[in-house]
Amino acid sequence: MPEQKRFTWREFYDLIRMTKPPVWILAAALILSLFETAVGLLIPLFTQQIVDSVTAGGLETGTIVLFLSLFLLQAVGTGVSMYLLTYTGEHIVRELRSRIWRHILRLPVSYFDHVQSGETVSRLINDTGIVKGLITRHLVSAVTGVLSMTGAVMILLWLDWQMTLVMLTAVPVMLFIIIPLGRKMYRISKSLQQEMASYTAVLSTVLSEIRLVKMYTAEKHERQRGESRTKELFRYGLKEAKVLAVLHPLMTLAMMLMLVFIIGFGGVRVAAGALTAGELVAFILYLFMIIVPVSQFSSFFAELQKAAGATERIRGLLDETEEPESAERQPPTVLQPLTMEQVSFSYEQDQVLTDVSFEVPAGSVTAVVGPSGAGKTTLFSLIERFYEPGAGSIRYGTDPVASYPLRLWRRKIGYVSQESPLLAGTVRQNLMYGLSEEPPEYRFWDVLEAANASSFVQELPNKLDTEVGERGIRLSGGQKQRIAIARALLRDPEVLLLDEATASLDSQSEKQVQEALDILMNGRTTIIIAHRFSTIAGADQIIVMENGRVTGRGSHRTLYDSHSLYRKLADHQLSAVSER
Repeated sequence: MPEQKRFTWREFYDLIRMTKPPVWILAAALILSLFETAVGLLIPLFTQQIVDSVTAGGLETGTIVLFLSLFLLQAVGTGVSMYLLTYTGEHIVRELRSRIWRHILRLPVSYFDHVQSGETVSRLINDTGIVKGLITRHLVSAVTGVLSMTGAVMILLWLDWQMTLVMLTAVPVMLFIIIPLGRKMYRISKSLQQEMASYTAVLSTVLSEIRLVKMYTAEKHERQRGESRTKELFRYGLKEAKVLAVLHPLMTLAMMLMLVFIIGFGGVRVAAGALTAGELVAFILYLFMIIVPVSQFSSFFAELQKAAGATERIRGLLDETEEPESAERQPPTVLQPLTMEQVSFSYEQDQVLTDVSFEVPAGSVTAVVGPSGAGKTTLFSLIERFYEPGAGSIRYGTDPVASYPLRLWRRKIGYVSQESPLLAGTVRQNLMYGLSEEPPEYRFWDVLEAANASSFVQELPNKLDTEVGERGIRLSGGQKQRIAIARALLRDPEVLLLDEATASLDSQSEKQVQEALDILMNGRTTIIIAHRFSTIAGADQIIVMENGRVTGRGSHRTLYDSHSLYRKLADHQLSAVSER
């Protein structure tokens, strides 16, 4: 993650503006808020008239009716404006989450190498939730509160400017309390949100690999790790509570002292004849119209600081560079040779590939062998364009693959790995994953038949609509592998990448999967990574890799006679097979 800059409110404004909030709804809400505030500001004046009329011995019915009508109008205006402001807030958060989600899906694989998925999920859910809380709950009361406070102060100056000026002397005291505590709350909120992201990352990792946890009886270790994160959240929560425990009582104390002083001072002025009883009642009501928003403002200020931290983290995520989409050429529509030209690549300081060069003729099968860590899987990642080479180029035909639109290039590739990842959902959903349109029913059964999978799918309770469970847990390894092959067949790729596709299977499943792979490879440009030499026996050429370099190329017989590492790997494989 790049180092984040210091937060500015301009960033928060830009974050909200990019969601394109409904301006006319927001304008209507603000107009209603102004109307509701204006009505609310009239109520104390009518109260003054009623009190003075009662004191004078008379009260008109029309005044009472108008007074009750004002209450009703205020209630209606408050309800409608609150709904419209809440609607605007929900719209903003919906668009913000959609934008973040689209951005996450377009981030390169290198981002996910460095950032745990739980932290990214925390940005999408927790941080946007904080922004949502600020907009839909606190911002509504803050907007109406500022309006009512402004109007109340103006009327109070008109009623009695001397008492109003005395009252306003409390404002610097409140700012002296709020500003330093607000800065402290901002720092605590940032740490708390970061800790929440770490906690979410731990939960995501453990829950996604719960079988591994139980297999190695690591419940105690994970319990301690989770409790450690929980304690950190508790610690930061207490820090936040301490700030609020100081802020709220001090604000309340300041307000109460001001109220007591105004009542006492106002009573003296009524006794002196400078104020009427009705004017004092109106003054006190207007004072409450200031006190209530100010008391709410302390909570709003705390949420504002939380939103500042959340905005920083969201902006940090949105500033991450996306994978390139545009390109200058369209990929060819017929099979082309795939060529590696002096390709080098490193993960930060760790050199993985060095000057790798070879050609995979169109429609041929090339096997890549070598010890673990030789760079074979990294080679596949470069072909898929998960990463870009540090030097050299990869060509499809005469053009570098980097010159093709990324989405169109990846559509030409079918990938079958050792893990055969399946998503929670039905067999049908996994087969058509990534396709823009659902193919006809017979196509599903055609590819399942070709993948040696139709017989077991027919026996499933709901056939194509059977749930496979999280990561395909309800299917065996061989069944998952054949579903993955059928998925690749349905995609009809030009380039096929097979990464240890039969490595974890028993002999019977391997035979079935290998038969399906033979059908899948027919008429396609295929590259195979395999340790089992039975898998690569029919390859047109074999590439041997050691320490990120190509050290041999040729047929099985040529390499066995001339390449010592290849002969060692082949003999080891034959020895393992004979011992079974």
